[in-house]
Amino acid sequence: MISYAVALFFLIITPGIGVLTTAGIGSSFGAGPGIRFLIGLNIGTNAAAILVVSGIAAIVLADPIVGPVLLYGSLLYLSYLAFRIGWAGARIAFVERRSAPGVLGGIGLQLINPKSYAVNTTLFSGFHFMPGDPVLEVVVKFAILNTLWVPVHLIWLWAGISLKRLDLSPATQSVINKLMALALMIVVVLAGWPRQQIG
Repeated sequence: MISYAVALFFLIITPGIGVLTTAGIGSSFGAGPGIRFLIGLNIGTNAAAILVVSGIAAIVLADPIVGPVLLYGSLLYLSYLAFRIGWAGARIAFVERRSAPGVLGGIGLQLINPKSYAVNTTLFSGFHFMPGDPVLEVVVKFAILNTLWVPVHLIWLWAGISLKRLDLSPATQSVINKLMALALMIVVVLAGWPRQQIG
């Protein structure tokens, strides 16, 4: 159980699509929108885990047509989120400041987040500590997942909000937002790259 918790901690604290988007929304839009997005992100995380545990994710992603469509669709959506974060504080005439993705945006992000499925597959298919009761083991794993997931993501959100509270100049805030968007795009490219190579 301890090895599972340690692995989970390091898998979710490393910069991935979820935490980078959370920090970016906190920096670009503030606490309220960030919390709403985080609620959706948590719902989406648990939904993705359920899809992995039930085997539905493996069946859908293995389909030669549906799998690639979902992959490239998710990469396009993630690129769109990066754009919204990158230009949220920019004073550019042809880019309108838009509202942050809400609860539904958070749910959608985790349901198409490649890292979410990879992490959940690793965590739920390994680290067995209750071989005599696999159902209880899954329940305990979900409890540990949420116990660690919530504070880690709140820390990332706080980091983003802290940048916003510094009352930086519009130009500086714009640069920060664009750097966060760039970091998110790097993660998106890395998420898609291995599968592109296979194809």
